[in-house]
Amino acid sequence: MADKIMFRFWTITDYEEEEEFLRQQHREGWMFRKYWIPGFYFFDKCSPEDVVYRLDFDQAAKGEKAAYLQMYRDYGWEYLLDVNGFSYFRKSAKDLEENGDTEIFSDNESRLEMVKRIFRRRMLPLLAIFLCCVVPQLMIQSGLWLDGGYAASKVMTIIFLVLFAAYIGLFIHCGMGIRRLERKYKTDV
Repeated sequence: MADKIMFRFWTITDYEEEEEFLRQQHREGWMFRKYWIPGFYFFDKCSPEDVVYRLDFDQAAKGEKAAYLQMYRDYGWEYLLDVNGFSYFRKSAKDLEENGDTEIFSDNESRLEMVKRIFRRRMLPLLAIFLCCVVPQLMIQSGLWLDGGYAASKVMTIIFLVLFAAYIGLFIHCGMGIRRLERKYKTDV
């Protein structure tokens, strides 16, 4: 059983904030143990320590996961778990400072490639679901409502309006996040 459970929402473009959140928790004496979707964090009490957390949007092909994780272990990173396509790693900040680097990526081109993988593997499928399922259903349900449909069609229209608004908000947030990350990594090259 975890000593502390927290709920926190983050999206695929907020991975840097996720890393800093976990680092801050560890500084306060809460070591990250596991995560349950949609946003439950489980922490164990520990001695406060500065530990760097890093996320990588997993690029390992099927059957190559062991080699992918071994590469990180070779550089001293502790693998924790995978969540929604992201692999979580951690390493003592003291160890990293001795080596002069706190990053798992060697350059900004690697970071840009990760942002592109996130877009291709997460945003494009969400866009397809939105355009093929949510928008047509919203149009069908609203047409039934306008034709004096049953109460169930009115409830369904409201549900699809909420889904429509949630998807639009998510697309705006993630789209702006991807653009922000791309600009950041392109200007730092």
